[in-house]
Amino acid sequence: MTSFLVLVYRKRRSCFKFLDLMRWGIRKKLMIFLLLATILPFGGSIILTYFQTIHNINKESVAYNTELMKKGNEELTTYLEDIALMSTLLYRYTPFMNVLTQGVGENSKENMEEVRRVLAYVYNSRSEIEQMHLYINEGRDSFTNYHSRISGRGKNQNIYFHPYYRKLEESETNYSVIEPPHTIYSYNGLSIIPNSEKTTVLSFHNKIRNVPSNDILGFVSIDINLSKIEGIVNRLYKDTENLSIINENGTVIYSSDETLIGKKSRDKWFYELRNNPQQNKLNWERKDFSGVIFYENITVQDNHLYMIKSIPYASLYKSAKETAFMNTIIALLALIVVLIITIIISFKITAPIKVLIEKMKKAEQGIFETDFEIVGQDEIGMLGRHFKSMVLQINRLIDKEYKLQLENKSSQLKVLQSQINPHFLYNSFQSIGTLALKMNAVPVYTLLTSLSAMMRYSMDMREEMVPFSKEINHSQSYLALQKQRFEDELDVTLTLDPNMYEILVPKMILQPIIENCFKHGFSDNMEDAKISIRSYREDDYLVLIVQDNGKGISRERLERIRNRLYHNKGRKAGKEGESIGLKNIYDRLQLYYGRQAMLEMESIENNEFTVMIHIPVSLQEGVEGHEGTYR
Repeated sequence: MTSFLVLVYRKRRSCFKFLDLMRWGIRKKLMIFLLLATILPFGGSIILTYFQTIHNINKESVAYNTELMKKGNEELTTYLEDIALMSTLLYRYTPFMNVLTQGVGENSKENMEEVRRVLAYVYNSRSEIEQMHLYINEGRDSFTNYHSRISGRGKNQNIYFHPYYRKLEESETNYSVIEPPHTIYSYNGLSIIPNSEKTTVLSFHNKIRNVPSNDILGFVSIDINLSKIEGIVNRLYKDTENLSIINENGTVIYSSDETLIGKKSRDKWFYELRNNPQQNKLNWERKDFSGVIFYENITVQDNHLYMIKSIPYASLYKSAKETAFMNTIIALLALIVVLIITIIISFKITAPIKVLIEKMKKAEQGIFETDFEIVGQDEIGMLGRHFKSMVLQINRLIDKEYKLQLENKSSQLKVLQSQINPHFLYNSFQSIGTLALKMNAVPVYTLLTSLSAMMRYSMDMREEMVPFSKEINHSQSYLALQKQRFEDELDVTLTLDPNMYEILVPKMILQPIIENCFKHGFSDNMEDAKISIRSYREDDYLVLIVQDNGKGISRERLERIRNRLYHNKGRKAGKEGESIGLKNIYDRLQLYYGRQAMLEMESIENNEFTVMIHIPVSLQEGVEGHEGTYR
């Protein structure tokens, strides 16, 4: 019995410990779980690193060198392409192209100046350019630019004795031909190159065509030193490795062993990898070399090159062993750093959560405060920003609700002040209409009916939002009165989409705009007066357009009206006592729909005036739920 009680006691203690763990705050839980998630993997990785790194580092080294060679290929290809395309700069300068087409000729001074300007410009665009040669086919003139010294005008009658110019002349393409590294020489005997300055250069030979024809206007050659290529290549190999760039004929364009530059390669593996262009790695074990060879194909226009990197096995495995040992040391140091960072992160993550909890408690009490800063771009930061945005939206909706109620109450008070016993007026209209029928005055009865319908609609304070059809009927009653007044002088065109009749719109937004046509557009002249009223659906909007052919307004006056309407600048829109007008319509649209609704105006002076309204088809937030809204 005693042992049973002890067992029950221990189980209860375990349950209580588990419950205590579940009651811990998120900070304690986060710290414990992060530490466990960090210590266990790192501890296991430290144990396994020593045994597995030697094997894995070999694969990593292969992947690293393959990627390094690809990047070197891209960088070197881009550089050589830039040099090869430098001749295209000449096509952009029309005066120089005219010289190439017509030759230097008799007007030698002006044309020589163009030649010197272009040669100097291209030469100074690259610091590695040692010499330039320009040959103009018309007149067989030859110029050189060596170390910024532009030669005089010379004749070259044997231009095609040069093997690369002859190759360009026979080629149907316009690509550059790359001459392997060689000692710099004078193309036409005009460049004075001291023996002490005869460096090794790489030459790019190009022909200049008379675009769009294939007629050759001349040739341009650019000699560059190998400093830029050396800078690119030096980033791709270590001291124990060798890297070379060889053309398809086996001539070494560049090598980490400078004694091989410009010579034919004698390595047997070069010819084997040249026959397997699809691969990028070759394992070679011979007396001359034992190791891994990485290579990339480089294509510069029609010139095919090979970038080859050879790594001895001894160097490759030495790096692997050193890396394995270094990884073990780094893993131990990283574990210590991660432990410290884990503690810091746990505090940083939970601090904003506590701020949000405090603000949410105040929101529950009806205190919507937004005076707190949100730090971070993570999920917690997003949660804080969304909460802050929600509080701001609640405050805006509350403010909007009060404004809308005040606007509606103000409108109601003004209309009520203008009412003079509506029931008495309705009864009076009915009596007058009955008398008109007895007197056989049907037009009078029709006008009284329209006027009665207008007054009943405008004085009904129970509806703020009405079907669009009611607005149409009210406006038609108003137009019936005006047509009776102006008879054949007024032409009204209604083009309405019946599918839009049930859309809810704010009350009294159409008739005031039509009334403005008579008050302002036709105030001086009603001859051939025309009013066009259109409605249609465009995406999720009801578009309402009212246009008249009245006198319109000037562009300056239209801008003033827009400023008063949209920005409350200048005089107030409307006289004291007016409750319905463009300003009232625009303000109510903004209160109901915000920026989703638009009111736009356009005018052509002495021709027309147009008002266009865009109203969302579905009731938006802030419209539904108002007292008195149409249901």
